[in-house]
Amino acid sequence: MQQTPASRLSANRARLGHKVRYALRHPGRVVPYLRRAGRDTVLRLRLGGDHIAYYRAVMASDTARSPEAAVGGAASAERWLAIGQMQFDYLLAHGLRPQDRLLEIGCGNLRAGWRFIRHLDPGHYYGIDISPDILIEAKKTLVRYGLQDKLPYLTPVDDLRLDFLPDDAFTVVHAHSVFSHSPLHVIDECLAHVGRILAPGGFFDFTFDRTEAAEHHVLGEDFYYRTETLTRLAARHGLVARFMDDWERLPHGQSKLRVTHAVPTTA
Repeated sequence: MQQTPASRLSANRARLGHKVRYALRHPGRVVPYLRRAGRDTVLRLRLGGDHIAYYRAVMASDTARSPEAAVGGAASAERWLAIGQMQFDYLLAHGLRPQDRLLEIGCGNLRAGWRFIRHLDPGHYYGIDISPDILIEAKKTLVRYGLQDKLPYLTPVDDLRLDFLPDDAFTVVHAHSVFSHSPLHVIDECLAHVGRILAPGGFFDFTFDRTEAAEHHVLGEDFYYRTETLTRLAARHGLVARFMDDWERLPHGQSKLRVTHAVPTTA
């Protein structure tokens, strides 16, 4: 049974001391880090304070290098398949049915999405992403796995207000490795609106990079939050967030929360 090491939960990756120690342990990663830092600085200066536009540019750059690496993890087909299988198996064990309607926020190049599409009834999968470049790769994944007759929806977005989607439309909403790349105001925007499109009895699962120390970010790309910060944020929007202990036992570095509508109290 895998548990998140205490050292990972207490680390502050934004501090100079942590960076120096990491560089000494992994000297081969120093030059790639500096290249990435330089690229990200140029993009932030060019795009100002718009995080969505900034991260869309990051995704365009990463997708050009490797679609597998752009959606997280090492740039290998094996890792891409393994992480997608893990996501699919988890939702399947939690009762995902072919008749469910699933919205995947940050669907990427369908790392897990192609399995969801294959499992669900035609037209029951809706994937959104801020990156048109990665959605082009998603269409290639559909063709590779012969899933055209499943009629999935793939839509680019420039925010997480979800205002183009109907009320109570989705029994399952899923976001893997999205909030780990999002500042708090982007997460707040999503939680402010996801309740409207979530069907009664449905749930919204999302992963995040967890810390038990000071919340921080690295390069404006990777954000680390305390669990209680996100549960309180959900509560502000009338939602209940539950920490998913069974996900924590899987070989994945992020943690997971499940958000549902608050159950009305009766007199």
